[in-house]
Amino acid sequence: MFEELFTTSTETNLDLAIARRPRKGVIIGAGQVGMACAYSILIQNTLDEMVIVDVNREKLEGEVMDLVHGLPFVEPSLVRAGTLEDGENADIVIVTAGAKQKPGENRLSLVQRNIEIFKNLIPEIVRCSPGAILLIVSNPVDIMTYVSWKLSGLPSSSVIGSGTVLDTARFRYLLAQKLQVDPRSLHAYIIGEHGDSEVPVWSKANIAGMNLLDVHDNNDLTKTAQIDEIFQQVKNAAYEIIQRKGATCYAIGLGVTQIVQAILRNQNRVLTVSSLINGLHGINDVCLSLPAVVNRQGVTRVLNFSLTPTESEQLQRSSQILRQTIQQVNL
Repeated sequence: MFEELFTTSTETNLDLAIARRPRKGVIIGAGQVGMACAYSILIQNTLDEMVIVDVNREKLEGEVMDLVHGLPFVEPSLVRAGTLEDGENADIVIVTAGAKQKPGENRLSLVQRNIEIFKNLIPEIVRCSPGAILLIVSNPVDIMTYVSWKLSGLPSSSVIGSGTVLDTARFRYLLAQKLQVDPRSLHAYIIGEHGDSEVPVWSKANIAGMNLLDVHDNNDLTKTAQIDEIFQQVKNAAYEIIQRKGATCYAIGLGVTQIVQAILRNQNRVLTVSSLINGLHGINDVCLSLPAVVNRQGVTRVLNFSLTPTESEQLQRSSQILRQTIQQVNL
């Protein structure tokens, strides 16, 4: 009787598993950022199957061994070291591979080195997983998102960059720390390039709909010096971290997980991801970050929110810097 019960239960579970397609994702790059993404995704039960790909097979196998030994502590998942073929028909492909940013080096100086890597990589991704959403994390992320879209032949909605999701999180954290509120209760955005020309949208920063610059009990936040200091901390955070430990990884791993969840769970969540912009704020044919609705189709729309003249001018400058870089690269 026990054997019959066990067999029936197993067969029923198997039928259900076949009927319900597992959430499958590929992470390309087993460096610090790729593995931080993998760890965060794993412990938050975001994928049913995760394939991690890297050119350094020995390191890759060691990283995956370290991850799978923790599977008894989390929800059931399949994690393996593999190839793009092993990740065939993935729902999402997360690209973290590329040249590493060196201390003192800005993100845009990485561009041509990474483009050469992507020329071979992106067409192979599309061949193996033509229906996947591509999530680009490699820097300079806005340029690499644009390059990936061009190389992939996919709709622009299906090619997303992590953009200023991390910058926005840093902005909210520093403001919340200053104002002594939970960062989740504070709304503020960094838009434009994920880099030196990024733009803080002070005009939309608010708690419970109350603009931060109008708050009276705000620890002198309205002072220009205080505002500039907070933004400089946001803009220079990556350089500070790289100087101290060589790379940023944990926070971007958490941010990438939020993007993946918004996609796979069809959340219609508003995130400052990088996507192709055409016609908003006078910007055309550039990937950069504006608040966008993210769901199972990728970026379904970008919100056209109002900016002050200064913010608009700064965003235009950011887009021009990216456009000039795109025009200089060899695609």
